[in-house]
Amino acid sequence: MNLPRDSLILALALIAVPALAAAPKRPVAKPAAPAAAPAPALTATDLISQAQAAQVRGEKDLAVRLAQSAIVADPALPAAYNALGDLYAADGAADYARFYYRGALTIDPTDTDATKAMAALERGDDQRAAKADTNTQ
Repeated sequence: MNLPRDSLILALALIAVPALAAAPKRPVAKPAAPAAAPAPALTATDLISQAQAAQVRGEKDLAVRLAQSAIVADPALPAAYNALGDLYAADGAADYARFYYRGALTIDPTDTDATKAMAALERGDDQRAAKADTNTQ
């Protein structure tokens, strides 16, 4: 059978079209939604504030973790060490408190908060009273 070339192409196309139509359809992937912008990283100062708020709420473990995170966020910030020292002092863990106050004084030997807190610990004063003295001056 000699079919003209155009007829042969047309016949093949007619055979192929139903086969393509019967092929399983793949789901069309939806374009990915734009990723949400990452939350801005908290600063050491933010973490200290959150630690103090957690302490007020009575969440001691959370307060300690937040103060520790403040030290990690900015290891050169004496206030971060003081915040953790204050938490330990308020909990009656004077040795831990001294360790962190010394850390603050290592960074800044003139840090008045750490100096006053260490003096209060040496006197055996209640740390909250020492903190009140620090806030009034």
